[in-house]
Amino acid sequence: MKRRVSFHTLGCKLNFSESSTIARQFEEGGFERVGVNDQADICVINSCSVTEHADKKCRNIIRKLHRRNPQAIIAVTGCYAQLKPYEIAAIDGVDIVLGNNDKGDLYKRVVELGQRGQAEVYSCDCEEITRFFSAFSSGDRSRSFLKVQDGCDYKCAYCTIHYARGSSRNIPIADIVAEAQKVAATGLKEIVITGINTGDFGRTTGEKFIDLLRALNQVEGIERYRISSIEPNLITDEIIEFCAASPKFQHHFHIPLQSGSDHILGLMRRRYTSSRFADRIEKIRSLMPDAFIGIDVITGFPGETEQYFQETYDLLSRLRPAFLHIFPFSERPGTPAVDMPDKVPSYISTQRVARLEELCDELHYDFCSKAVGSEAEVLFESTMRGGMMYGYTGNYIRVKAPYRRDVINRICRVKLTAIGDDHDVMAEILE
Repeated sequence: MKRRVSFHTLGCKLNFSESSTIARQFEEGGFERVGVNDQADICVINSCSVTEHADKKCRNIIRKLHRRNPQAIIAVTGCYAQLKPYEIAAIDGVDIVLGNNDKGDLYKRVVELGQRGQAEVYSCDCEEITRFFSAFSSGDRSRSFLKVQDGCDYKCAYCTIHYARGSSRNIPIADIVAEAQKVAATGLKEIVITGINTGDFGRTTGEKFIDLLRALNQVEGIERYRISSIEPNLITDEIIEFCAASPKFQHHFHIPLQSGSDHILGLMRRRYTSSRFADRIEKIRSLMPDAFIGIDVITGFPGETEQYFQETYDLLSRLRPAFLHIFPFSERPGTPAVDMPDKVPSYISTQRVARLEELCDELHYDFCSKAVGSEAEVLFESTMRGGMMYGYTGNYIRVKAPYRRDVINRICRVKLTAIGDDHDVMAEILE
């Protein structure tokens, strides 16, 4: 009987691409991958540490898995494992902790561990994180997350990513194109270009992100690309113009703002101003008026007065993005923000989050409702709920239609007919 392995992935798209790649290594080694709620012989947790909540969630999952599978090997990797390996190793049931530098060796380490029956902790310091673990996701849905870059050199005042992931680095364009061709060979039609700081691609090889986009555009079999997240200071006119001209690159951008106050942006050590951010949004809209623009926002950062918060709120109200990803500030040990004065009480952060969530609801509904009555191209996914299937338009409106197996993983022409309270849009397939 095959040994069973489960994967529990927290955090970013990069983690999902890496977990999927590790899972393929186990499957190629004769293991059976099972669901997160199934009994398993090996439980792999790919952790996140962007907030204290993420750390707590990882600890809770470890304890839950150990109760459910007391004999299973529990292996923890990812950013939390990188930053606090011995804190994780001290949790009952954990057998192996592996930092990000050695994440690609997890399969080999777990197999070796099973043979020895002895727990291990492997970790490394930030300065030693130099390896690049090539990864892409497959088998989970109708799109693949393709890793093109890792690490970050920015060292924003609130962020531990540089310490958890190391410096910005990448593999050559030719190698990434080869990975994209592997994705195409699986039959998937859409790739999400993923990294910690995707626009910083080329730091290792001297290449440019725009040249990577042009090369990926030529890969046969891939019909859609999305750029998962790109810093405002790195989204150049050249990139925007290329995406507007290419039928493969979708009108969908995820751009972190964090604050609309220049004073707070300075404290955060961000590399742009609110006016520069607004300029990038306006440039996108000038060429792609239908573009879905998602924006990251942090509220409650030390020093954020009501005036500075209002500047953020007013900027977002004026720019009218399609969606807001809202995060209350979470103090992370070892970051400069820990020692900053004028801490914002948690109840005020909670109130500000609620105000932004209300704004997000309004913005998202407004964006999606404008598409009702129009036609669009939708890539339908395999998940079925209540007899309905779901998919996304090129500009990232989620649509639903009565389930039809023959259109799964196909890009179909649809008419968008009505919007629900959940902002999903009903679609009629046109064939």
